[in-house]
Amino acid sequence: MGSRGRKVALVCGRVALAALSAGVLAVTGIARAAHDQVQSGLNTTTVLTQLAAEPDAPPADDGATDILLVGDDRRTDANGVPLSASVLRQLRTEASDGVSTDTLILLRIPRDGSRGYAVSIPRDTSVPIPGWREDKINSAYGAVKYLTAQRLRAAGERDEDKVERESEAAGRKALVESVQDLTGLRVDHYAEVGLYGFYLLSKAIGGVDVCLLAPTSDPDSGANFRSGHQLVSGGDALSFVRQRKNLPNGDLDRIVRQQTFLASAAKKVLSAGTLLDPGKLSALMGAVQKSVVLDAGWDVLAFVQQAQSLAGGNVDFVTIPVVNSNGTNERGQSVVVVDPNAVKQFAAGLAHGTPVGLTAGPALRLNAAPARQEPISINGTRCVN
Repeated sequence: MGSRGRKVALVCGRVALAALSAGVLAVTGIARAAHDQVQSGLNTTTVLTQLAAEPDAPPADDGATDILLVGDDRRTDANGVPLSASVLRQLRTEASDGVSTDTLILLRIPRDGSRGYAVSIPRDTSVPIPGWREDKINSAYGAVKYLTAQRLRAAGERDEDKVERESEAAGRKALVESVQDLTGLRVDHYAEVGLYGFYLLSKAIGGVDVCLLAPTSDPDSGANFRSGHQLVSGGDALSFVRQRKNLPNGDLDRIVRQQTFLASAAKKVLSAGTLLDPGKLSALMGAVQKSVVLDAGWDVLAFVQQAQSLAGGNVDFVTIPVVNSNGTNERGQSVVVVDPNAVKQFAAGLAHGTPVGLTAGPALRLNAAPARQEPISINGTRCVN
């Protein structure tokens, strides 16, 4: 199995589901107690507070709340505890060092209640990474984390807990800066969830409805699905969103799967069947506390009030403009090439109606074939490759 095959491209749905899961607890019959319990037990990061003080930070107020949803492939829980061999088997993966953020979604919720967008950033997008070099955006977190840890140890730091904390903070900062530099948008909130968290969250809500155009399989991801509508959770859900082989457009089709999964998951989390089920709520509470990292000071109760627009299907799923999805960098790596100015123009339009260059379709590809599909909304699922 190649290194790319071993990487787990984690779904944005696990991250948005994590944020939404924490939020929906605040609107049930046990609202205040559940909200306070989850809020106090969350793992948090101060990365956005640090970035807000930077002199070249993008404008703070652009008419929308911008939430960066990050899915990483670390083999630990949110507290850094390594996953056991038995858990890794359930996740259909193996032990691995390092961190790759293989899912990046910028969720923009306009403050005036107008249509929002969930914008996917392909994991192989080539960007300048602060503190390192130009490389794939999914390497920003892990590379800068590693370099920071090495620098701290070389300087004589022997407290490994401190090394872990400071290197993680540096990695997150580099990632958020890379996204802000690419899009020109200020990230208002940050939500991160790992492999185990996605597994727990998908099971906590009783699985997610998806639909495939044809039967498909991929031994690298463990995918083996029939065609048509089906319910996936746990290991099957991971296989559904990590499959890359046997998809006509590779990673870009995998992004469509991520978007489809998120649409269905968000609908289910916000449904009365989840909100009024004590068992599901308890499972969500446990999964959120074990697997989610949010920016410090993010009030999930306030967020869920904004997120009600999601339940009405008021969010379209799109992808940043792509110049070449099969580019090559100077080191011979396969990368996604973008025009930074086009991406910034596209992102700026997100707060003012239809983005510049937006075509009808769940994933924006400026170099795509003329075939069109309706945008995904969270009113329901549709069939994908």
